Amino acid sequence: MKYPWFRAVLFFSSVLFVPFAPSDSSATEKEDSEAIAQIRAVLGAQQEAWNHGDIDGFMNGYARAETTVFVSGDEVTRGWQTVRDRYFKKYGDRAKMGTLAFSDLEIEQLGPDSATALGRWELKRANDNPHGRFTLIFRHTPDGWRIVHDHTSAASPP
Repeated sequence: MKYPWFRAVLFFSSVLFVPFAPSDSSATEKEDSEAIAQIRAVLGAQQEAWNHGDIDGFMNGYARAETTVFVSGDEVTRGWQTVRDRYFKKYGDRAKMGTLAFSDLEIEQLGPDSATALGRWELKRANDNPHGRFTLIFRHTPDGWRIVHDHTSAASPP
């Protein structure tokens, strides 16, 4: 090569400027933040439906599938309809439903169609205040983000 310094300039310019080249990470971050916002909206809609005494509206947050799973205590409930029936049996009237609040939400997108959510739940009722934690697995379905697996635990009563 006629100009040996040219090689050095090419090498150093590629080393210095390649790290600053645009990447797809901002697009991925935007998609992640949109997914997280959509999942927060699902949980917000569930909370609102519950607080209006609408168990069916609350159940819209779950995937309507036989593979939907709800775990609480030592009990595993499988299938959207079975989970719905469990909610109606356990919380069949407004007094039992109380007022639901979710808090301390931590949502992480695992891939383009899956995410987890960790949080606290609390019911305020006339005679008690049950509360606990939940871990949810969400899938992006044709209906939007839906819960496919719910593991909910209640704190021991005082």
